[in-house]
Amino acid sequence: MTAYESAIAPLPVAGRRTFLGRSAIAISGAVAVFLGCREGHAADPIKAAAGSAANDVKILNGALRGEHQIVAGYQIGAERGLLPKSLTDMAVQFHGHHKAHVDLLMNSVKHLGGTPEAPPQKFDFPVDQMKNSTDVLRFFAGLEQSAVSAYLKAVPAFDNSDLAKAAASILGTDAMHWAVLRQALGDNPVPAAFVG
Repeated sequence: MTAYESAIAPLPVAGRRTFLGRSAIAISGAVAVFLGCREGHAADPIKAAAGSAANDVKILNGALRGEHQIVAGYQIGAERGLLPKSLTDMAVQFHGHHKAHVDLLMNSVKHLGGTPEAPPQKFDFPVDQMKNSTDVLRFFAGLEQSAVSAYLKAVPAFDNSDLAKAAASILGTDAMHWAVLRQALGDNPVPAAFVG
């Protein structure tokens, strides 16, 4: 076990229960909407819900693929052993955030009757190009930038507004990660008024 692996601890039980409990409540509300428990729903709420759920499961699984990649990327990048302790601690924290994203997305897919995508057996990361801490931080920043772009496209595509809000919350966290990483690299953390 590497020093990085031993530094990664699951959320404390109370924190994990609170997070998953809140997530389950939000997802249950979203599922209730899908099942037509709201007035003014389509004439055939079951049919409408099935189509909406299938679309949202597809979007959630796309986000899940990205989160699996980011979780693996943080672990591989930090395991290179090129980051000072303060930056390793930051990577561990961000890694934990992305693991929480994975849990939420997997639970959302399951609640909608879908099958969550499993992580690939192998990722093709440019490990040989990570020769110093700057390379590792740029790699992490690239992962976060890609995530922000992906969630910007996903949020308006959801049929269910509760799922869109959850994705927007993840987008906000990823944008903060990206800004912090840019700051650590000595770049302007927020170079523009809009993210594109």
